[in-house]
Amino acid sequence: MADAAFEEIRTAAVIGGGVIGAGWAVRLALNGIDVHLHDPAQGIAARVETVIANAERAWAKLTMAPPRRRGRIIYSSTIGEAADNADWLFEAVPERLELKHAVYAEIEAAAAPDLPIASSTSGILPSDLQAPLRHPERLLVSHPFNPVYLLPLVEIVPGKQTAPDLLDRAIAFHEALGMHPLHVRREIPAFIADRLLEALWRESLWLIEDGICTTAELDDAVRFGFGLRYAQMGVFETYRIAGGEAGMRHFLAQFGPCLNWPWTRLTDVPDLDLDLIETIAGQSDAQSGAHSIAELERIRDDNLVGILQALKANDWGAGRTLRRHERRLYDAAAPTREPDLTQPIRTLERRVPPEWADYNNHMNEAHYLTCFCDASDTLMRLIGVDADYLANGGSYFTVETHIRHLAEARVGEPIHALTRVIDGSGKRLHLFHELFDGNGQCLATGEHLLLHVSLETRRVSEPGPPVRRRLDEIATHHARLARPEGLGRAVGDPR
Repeated sequence: MADAAFEEIRTAAVIGGGVIGAGWAVRLALNGIDVHLHDPAQGIAARVETVIANAERAWAKLTMAPPRRRGRIIYSSTIGEAADNADWLFEAVPERLELKHAVYAEIEAAAAPDLPIASSTSGILPSDLQAPLRHPERLLVSHPFNPVYLLPLVEIVPGKQTAPDLLDRAIAFHEALGMHPLHVRREIPAFIADRLLEALWRESLWLIEDGICTTAELDDAVRFGFGLRYAQMGVFETYRIAGGEAGMRHFLAQFGPCLNWPWTRLTDVPDLDLDLIETIAGQSDAQSGAHSIAELERIRDDNLVGILQALKANDWGAGRTLRRHERRLYDAAAPTREPDLTQPIRTLERRVPPEWADYNNHMNEAHYLTCFCDASDTLMRLIGVDADYLANGGSYFTVETHIRHLAEARVGEPIHALTRVIDGSGKRLHLFHELFDGNGQCLATGEHLLLHVSLETRRVSEPGPPVRRRLDEIATHHARLARPEGLGRAVGDPR
């Protein structure tokens, strides 16, 4: 269902280009969706380009799945112009109800009556947002978290008049963007996550106001302690473990009485007078002032990538969301049209990203293998070894690889790979890849032997009949091609 919802949305509008709006625009564009962005502020294009650079840098580290063709970001001069060109609209203007209502009036004057409006509000009730709309059934809340292009959580909150099918479509659409949609079942100010953040924020302000700690010490309490637990287990699963083998019941029995102690001051909040503001700002400058905001954003992204990658390795939490999205990207990278099987198959096309550079600004040798792995994955999808095939218990495992490095690839250069099936008989799959630059020069060759394996028994097995037939078809055509130069060479063989 997620992929079907994604296919019906090819263009989107984003109204508001601040931190959240720009993040939406970039996540959409990285997923191949053209975005019509409206924001009257000066310098909006430069701001968005900075977000794009950060996002591409982070995603190059986050996943080796082949990216979708990047969608265009088109800057619209009016709200109506952006809305008129969209299949879906994200509203991300400041948190003022009257401003949002004015924006919706312009949208409704220009857009089709069934254009969905997803507000990024962090706390206003969707029913209040819907109140003046002529078509209130089209609106719901889609509340993401910064950075939108990297964090998967999005709270989906319908209003009293939201169409039920729009809720289903919204969940499926956000899943297809690589996100984890959380359906908030009842309207409540600030929804779920921000209510938790608000409680922590209020208590944090009191701890600074009362001189208990500095901003740096308070942040250390989070990032060195419970923040690491929360990142992968949340609140209740963390406390379940704290109860030991007896679980949550023992924890509640042991620590429940503490709730009656005056540990927190959550029913009150300190006055944000000039003294407290200056205290917090000064301590924050001392804590983080050595870094620019741009540097802090990249440090944040690098840390988030590391956490997400670790969770993906354990197929847990947000890592599982990332793994599912990677499978969609790999499946989407399969040729959409039947290739000419009488010729080597183009299985990779991309530019060398900066993250792949060595100290000479050339692609380092590890990423030649990355390219050949991606080329093999594209061939797998072509023969039917996709996410569904893996879910049914079959896959190919690489057992031998030989790479020849013939020329250098520079950062930013276009590269592409051509793949031949040398042998696809029985349980074996023998592939030969050639990697070329934009001028047609061969940069490297990769020869790979794979065996088909049952994921249930972890033993070598015969591939399924559809895969067998497809491989036989390709191998028959490729057997008529001239033997590729370098096939069968071992390390050190004379040229």
